[in-house]
Amino acid sequence: MKAFIKLLSILIFFFTITISAQKTTWLDADLKETNKAKSYYYKVVPTDGNEVKYYYKSGNVFRKIGYSKGRYDGVFSEFYESGELRTSGTYVDGLEEGVWKTYYKNGKNKEKGKYTKGEKVGVWKTFYKNF
Repeated sequence: MKAFIKLLSILIFFFTITISAQKTTWLDADLKETNKAKSYYYKVVPTDGNEVKYYYKSGNVFRKIGYSKGRYDGVFSEFYESGELRTSGTYVDGLEEGVWKTYYKNGKNKEKGKYTKGEKVGVWKTFYKNF
């Protein structure tokens, strides 16, 4: 019984550390900081993790972005509130890089193009919803 209580205490301790090792920020529809009552989204930035997550106020995931050394770095994914993928791309050292795609709610391509060091380059293709 003592071993069980000791184990339970250790688990609770580490769970508490994990929860406190993140910062939650409330955001309005333009992703600007606001209070909880006026928020549309919220953002969770782990102090020791490698991914920033944005959520709809409902709790569904809005965005997931790779995060390293205080800036975006890695895969970017944005979702409709119903869970379908809306946008995919990559950040490198805080800037958009490579091919980025947006999708209609039905999963079909909406737009596709390329970024180099945060700037749109080349031809960007837009697809009509009915194709």
